[in-house]
Amino acid sequence: MHRTAPVFHCNDERTDYLNITVQPNGTECQTTAATLGDLVAQRVSAQGRLSVKFLNGRTRLDRLFEEGAARLRLPRRRSDPLEAVLINTAGGLTGGDRIDWQFEVGQSCRTVMTTQACEKIYRAADGVATVRTRIEIADNGRASWLPQETIVYNKGRLERRLDVELAERAEVLIVEPIVFGRLAMGEQVTDVTLHDRWRIRRAGRLIHAEDFRLGPNAAAQLDKPSVAGGGIAMATILLVADGAERQLEAVRGLIGPGDGASAWQVGQSGKLLARLVAKDSYELRNRMVPLLELLNGEAELPRIWSV
Repeated sequence: MHRTAPVFHCNDERTDYLNITVQPNGTECQTTAATLGDLVAQRVSAQGRLSVKFLNGRTRLDRLFEEGAARLRLPRRRSDPLEAVLINTAGGLTGGDRIDWQFEVGQSCRTVMTTQACEKIYRAADGVATVRTRIEIADNGRASWLPQETIVYNKGRLERRLDVELAERAEVLIVEPIVFGRLAMGEQVTDVTLHDRWRIRRAGRLIHAEDFRLGPNAAAQLDKPSVAGGGIAMATILLVADGAERQLEAVRGLIGPGDGASAWQVGQSGKLLARLVAKDSYELRNRMVPLLELLNGEAELPRIWSV
């Protein structure tokens, strides 16, 4: 654990600062810094792990682990799916922060994972913010990874990795919405570094892989018609399920003229992919919500999405 304490000198106007690091054995190590710029910045290092199992006719909690700023809350529901709400108590991420999420969805379980609010990626003085998510889904299980929007501010640095391992008869619905600044607040994002990496496997076979990179000149890239055409909000939606391709026409009826959707059969896996681009987060959510309601089957969207 690390904290900072000011030391004031009565005989002059100088103020020193102490870097205080608590060792695993409980002892404190102190070093003095002359200015705030010399201080060792406190960084988020957190992880949350959740495992669920099918018991007495429904999905129930099996194991839960939290460390650092990562929190998981399970709102009460009378029936499946079990809903898990991810919370970052740090209030956002900046350079050097790291948060890891791991989920195990047992056989025949139904689980929806979302976030308490929009994750915020703040300006990084150095380094990048790192987010790692791993989801394992057993036979006849279904998971929906439905985080709310990630808002990236100017000079934000973010690397995210999503790994999903599905059994032969497992299904998953994934969305990752991202917004570059807040248009209503007059924010302009010109310098951003983003790397999104997805790897989805079914029965050990890689069925979907993508690496999306943006920056550092994000504004110029987002202005390109082949990227966002001047939009500042986008989302990628992926459904892996038997018969996913049968949803294609309905999906194309819901998305906008600048969006796209395609479907494939990869081995025994049906796969549907949609990409949405909007001028702001409000427009993006208005198109994204009905699309997710369609693809999420009998399960409604997490209630926290409407708070």
